[in-house]
Amino acid sequence: MCFFFLPQVCLRQAKNGILWASIMSLLHKRIEAILTQIRPAIQLDGGDLEFVDFLPETGVVMVRMHGACVNCPMSQVTLKMGIEATLKDAMPEITEVIALT
Repeated sequence: MCFFFLPQVCLRQAKNGILWASIMSLLHKRIEAILTQIRPAIQLDGGDLEFVDFLPETGVVMVRMHGACVNCPMSQVTLKMGIEATLKDAMPEITEVIALT
């Protein structure tokens, strides 16, 4: 059973079952916990981030950048090399992190 590292196949099978809501809740909590660890470093530079959604079919996490991050030319580097890399290391089911405007 794949509760902690959920490969895409497991997610597709669970979507048709009664465990789907529990799995999605667990995934959202894990993503939030990781972002909570990253958040202080971003806040030191006057920015912040907000978790918006996770699409398990594609492995995409959507976040919204706030504060100084909105107009910062380095925000894409922070997004890809910091936030995305950290999430991918912790959760192999994540394939990409995108920032919504």
